[in-house]
Amino acid sequence: MDALLPEQLVEAARRVLEANRARGRRIAVAESCTGGLVSAALTELPGASDVFEAGFVTYSNDAKLDILKVSQDVLETFGAVSIAVAWSMAQGALTKSEADVAVAITGIAGPGGGSEKKPVGTVVFARAERGADPSHVVADSRHFEDNGRGGIRLQAALCALELLMPGDPPSEEAPPEEAPAP
Repeated sequence: MDALLPEQLVEAARRVLEANRARGRRIAVAESCTGGLVSAALTELPGASDVFEAGFVTYSNDAKLDILKVSQDVLETFGAVSIAVAWSMAQGALTKSEADVAVAITGIAGPGGGSEKKPVGTVVFARAERGADPSHVVADSRHFEDNGRGGIRLQAALCALELLMPGDPPSEEAPPEEAPAP
């Protein structure tokens, strides 16, 4: 195959498309740190349009606010790399599309931008499904080894694709985040 992307990523996208096609589900993705990598992997495959509804690359905070309608309060309280923001991004992707399920990815791919609390390699994911109880948050925060920006983005994209598989998500329900101490 003449894929532009790593074979591992394209194969994961193929499994996602096949599994969701079999269930008659449409999918959407809201990406920040992956910059469209998940959407690119899905559209690398012919026939993706019957499953892949939309991809939103909301790299800046302004884009998260304007396009996906993430709340300014949520961004300021929890920061862009948080379960609250990822969850809001996933909900926004559902609202802005006709998809049945959406996954959001936000994180710190490096080499800079990390902190002691959120080091380079911190990536947060959320999955939202149309018709599901919006108070039931399905999200996960992961830390990927800092093997370079490309490596972190690849690991994040693979994880996001896994979350798009039908059935139970691989992560547990996320605990609610607390506001930072003043």
